[in-house]
This record gives sequence, structure tokens and C-alpha cells, in this order.
Amino acid sequence: MTNTRIPKRWLRRGAAAVALAAVLGAVAAPAALAVPTAAAQSAAQRGALLSVTPVGSLDRAGVTAYLSGFGMDAGTVRHGISAYRLTYATVDPQGRPTTATGLLVLPQGGPRRLDLVSDTHGTTAHKDDAPSGEAGSNRLTPYLHASAGRAVAAPDYLGLGGGPGPHPYVDTASSVTASVDMLRAARTAGDRLGRTITRDVYATGFSQGGQVAMALGRELSRPGSGFRLRALAPMAGPYDLSGSEVPGITDGRVAPRTAVFYLSYFLTAQNRLHPLYKDPAEVFRAPYAQAVESLFDGSHHEEEIVGALPATPQELLTPEWYENVRAPRGELRAVLAANDGACDWKPAAPVRLYTGSADTDVPIANSRACAADLARHGVRARVVDQGQDADHITTAMRSTPEVSRWFDSLSK
Repeated sequence: MTNTRIPKRWLRRGAAAVALAAVLGAVAAPAALAVPTAAAQSAAQRGALLSVTPVGSLDRAGVTAYLSGFGMDAGTVRHGISAYRLTYATVDPQGRPTTATGLLVLPQGGPRRLDLVSDTHGTTAHKDDAPSGEAGSNRLTPYLHASAGRAVAAPDYLGLGGGPGPHPYVDTASSVTASVDMLRAARTAGDRLGRTITRDVYATGFSQGGQVAMALGRELSRPGSGFRLRALAPMAGPYDLSGSEVPGITDGRVAPRTAVFYLSYFLTAQNRLHPLYKDPAEVFRAPYAQAVESLFDGSHHEEEIVGALPATPQELLTPEWYENVRAPRGELRAVLAANDGACDWKPAAPVRLYTGSADTDVPIANSRACAADLARHGVRARVVDQGQDADHITTAMRSTPEVSRWFDSLSK
């Protein structure tokens, strides 16, 4: 999840991004290194690399200017970066073969062997706002981590970037499979590009991606995963949908417009996977029922979506469904439960949970609940509160450089 308030955005291109166009190095992409046929795509094993396309390049000064232009601490920058869109084989929520895209970022110079950062992004509705899409603020965290000297794999998730179909928003299982397969594809791409990417993974992510990072860490920790989880540093993730995030929608901890955006996205996406409703009018009031599903078809930016929806959940939902959100039951309750539990395991790697007391997108209660889940498994995770003035975006801006420095300290 991420902020939908206007005009301040984390993963949205805006005036600052346009002003920095020359700095971003958003070059016209040369031909991909491999262009698979449709038959080859369907036959490929999970994580098989299908194509590599260069999408950007910055020297060290360019990275510093890019980060600083968005107000991010650039003190960890040691290298320039080269960025590539990867297309790779994965599976959809039903386990059927499909493809996905993601951003691989490599440091320019430094050692030939590179450890790997998995950087999972926050909520975005427009396909092109995913990390491998048009360059803008969507690449802040991948560029920062790569400039510190590690390879970065930033999956677009299913249905975003160049992936087919709609995005299954907050379907944790498919976000994890797409992220694991992106790591596999990244290692293959590294070999093709002359860099050896190790199996050591430092996992981080923001908002929706924070929850994905925790669940991904569990998957990477399973025997036979092919990877070694070195650290977990999720930021402002909705780890506790049932106990913190959804209750915050009706008790005021989640800002009303933000709640409207999240609810609309979540309910329409989950209804493609689970029988929440047969007709949008069962859930959404007129006139929103008629348009809400089409708003999340991947072609609309957040500003447009927010402008087309009401200001409060009460105006968005029918009375029956507002009550269902206030006290989930039936299929909605099952869906929430299926996507909870990202922190209900025992990591062997160190964990830090980054959050902010003033976050009205993903309330701090989510991180506290995650820490409590980990504690029940005997894991003490430090909760890093970025302060009473730290809203959702501020939490990410302050936390990302701290995460990079922490990864530095662990890799020595």
C-alpha cells in the first residue's frame, strides 16, 4: 500500500520527475537481448529469463542528483547504476504459466560478485508506474540500493509493468511467487551482463511491498529455496490486515480518501480470485458501482482514480458492506485471513521493522503486531519508529537510506 493523497506521492511520477528527466537517464530502450516466442514463454520453467532490455543508466553524480531531487539522503551513493527490464516466466494465482516483468539494477564498477537486494514496491494502479516502467520516483529505492554496491531485483508483480492481465492486488501468495522468480531471473541476467549475483538476499520493501518482503523472507528461508536470506527490513507494511489495517479504515486511523482507494482496489481485485460479489452494486453505491472496476484496469493513475471516487468509505460502500468491513464475515473474512500471517514464522536472519507514528495509510499498529508475531516465535525484531511527524511517505524517505546502511553493516 502507499499514499494516495494529492499532491504528495512516493511511487507517482509528477512535476519533480519531469524536471529531472535528463538526470534520470530514461534512454530509449535498445532491442532486448532475447525475444521469446509465445510457445517458449508457455514452456519456460518458473524464473526462466525471457528477455533483458536496458532502460536507464546514471553515473554516480547522476544518482546523487536524482535522489537528492526527490529529497532523499544520498549519503550511501558510491557507484553509478545501470538498469534493465527483465521479462521472465512465472505463474498466476491459479498456478498457470504466465510472464512478469521487473527492474534489475546493477552498480557500475565495484566487485564482479554482488549480493542481491529484493526491493518490493508499494501500491500502484497504473502499469507503467511499476519499477520497470517509465523512470520516475518509482526507481528511488532500487537506484539507492544499487548505488551502494549491490544488485537489486525489483519485481513489478503480476499484471503491472509489462505483465499481462490485471494486478491481483494484495494476493500475497502470487506476489511472493513473482518475487522469487524475479530473483531467479536476476541471477541469470547478471551472468549475461558479466556480473555474478550471489544467492545472498537482503529483503526490503515499502507498504504493500513491506508485507510482501516479510512473506518472501519466509519463502526464501525454506529448505531448497536456492537462496540465503541475510536480512529483513520491511517498511510500513500492512502485515495485520484483520487486526490493524482494516479496523483502521472504520475507526479513523486510516485517512478516509486513502481508505476509499485501498478498499476499491482490494475488493475489485480480490473478487476476481474469490466470490465476494456477483454485481458491483452489491458492494458499491451508485454512481461508483458502474465505474469502479474499470478504474483499476491498469491504465489509470492514482490521481484520476481518487478524483473519480468519493471522499469517505461510507459514501463508497453500501450500508451492508460498510458493516462487513467494520466487522468482516464470510468470504471477506476468509480473504483477509488468507493474506495475514506474513510475520507468523521464525526468521533466522535479523529483522528490523521501519514505521512512522503519523502514518495514516498503514498505521503503526501493523508493525507492532508483526513484532508481536515474531516475538511469539522467539525472534526479537527492532521496531524503528521514524517519529511523531512521520507519515507514510516520510517513513519511506527516512528509512530507505537507514536500511542501506544497515545492509552495509551486515555484509562486512
